[in-house]
Amino acid sequence: MHNPLAMMIPQELIEKTVERFPEFAESSWTPIYQGGSNRAFYRCKNQRGASLILIRYDSEKLENHFYASHALFLEKAGIHVPHVMAYSAQECLLWLQDLGEKNLWSLRDATSKERRYWYELALVEAARWHRLSPEKLVEEGVILASPFDVELYCWEQSYFFEYALGSFFKIDLHTREHLAKHAGLEKLMRHLAALPPQLIHRDLQSQNILLFEQNIWFIDFQGMRAGLAPYDLASLLCDPYVRLSHIEQKELLDFYRQEMEKHHFSFPYDLETVFWQCAVQRLMQALGCYGYLGLHRGKNHFLQYIPSALKNLHHALQQLDVEYHCHELSVLLDRLMQ
Repeated sequence: MHNPLAMMIPQELIEKTVERFPEFAESSWTPIYQGGSNRAFYRCKNQRGASLILIRYDSEKLENHFYASHALFLEKAGIHVPHVMAYSAQECLLWLQDLGEKNLWSLRDATSKERRYWYELALVEAARWHRLSPEKLVEEGVILASPFDVELYCWEQSYFFEYALGSFFKIDLHTREHLAKHAGLEKLMRHLAALPPQLIHRDLQSQNILLFEQNIWFIDFQGMRAGLAPYDLASLLCDPYVRLSHIEQKELLDFYRQEMEKHHFSFPYDLETVFWQCAVQRLMQALGCYGYLGLHRGKNHFLQYIPSALKNLHHALQQLDVEYHCHELSVLLDRLMQ
C-alpha cells in the first residue's frame, strides 16, 4: 500500500474489502468527492488495473439502505446501473462496479451538437425507467421511499423559502410567509399530487449520469419513488449545473415524448405543461438545497449555482398557466437576479 492517499482511508474499510475481495490486497485507494451527501466514497484499484467503488453510508438516512435492492431490481429490469459486487446493511457498506469518473456534467462546456448524443441516450434510458411499474417493485418486495404527494411538494417549497430566500437572500419572514401561502403555489402542489405517477429517479441531474463504454449509467437512485416522469425530465433539462438553451430543452423534451410513443406510452396530460410545473417544484427544491448545504453544511461551492437555478426558476414560472402563476414571486426573483 504505497499510495499516500490511502492514509486517509480507515484501515477497517481496507480490511473489509480485502476480506471480500482478496485480489485487492495490494491496491491503491483514492477518496472520491460526492456532492452534498454524508456518504463517503472510495475508489480501490489493484495492481492489475481492476477497480471497484466502496461506499460507506449514513445509517440514519433511510433512503441509503435502499441503494442495493434498488440497484439489483433495476439491473434485472435492464436499466444501466452499477453492478452491486457486495454489500453489508449492518455495516452500512456497499461495493460497486467502477464506471469511471466521466459524467454528463463533464460535457457542460461542449456544444449542443456534441452533447446531444449523450442527452438523447440519457432520455432513452430514462424513458425505459419510467415505463417500469411501481407496483412491480412492491410485488418483488423492494421498498421505495415515500411517494410524491402534497406533503412532499409542500416540503420542497418550504425548503426554498427557508434556505434560499431566507438564509441566502435574507428576505424577511413576513414576505416569505406571504409568498408561501400563495393560492397558485398551493394549487400547483395539489394538481401535481393528483396526477397518475410513474417510477422516477428523483435526482436525475447531470452529475448522476455517468458515461461509460459508449452508454449512460445512472447512479444515486436511492431516492427512487413513485412520482411524475416530467419531474425527472425537469431535473435533467433545467439542471442548474449545465446551461441548456430553451431550444435544446424543447427539442429534447420532444425527443423523449417520441421515445415514449414508440413504446405505446402516452401521458394523460400535456407533457410540456406538466414539465414546466414540475420544473418550478424541482428548482425550488434545488435552490433550497444549495442554500442549506452552502450556508449550514459548509459546502459553499453549491452557492455558485444559485444564480443559474434562480434564472431557471424565473423562466419556469413564466411558463405556468395563470391559475398556478405567482406574480409576486416572479417580481421578487426578477429583482434578485439584478
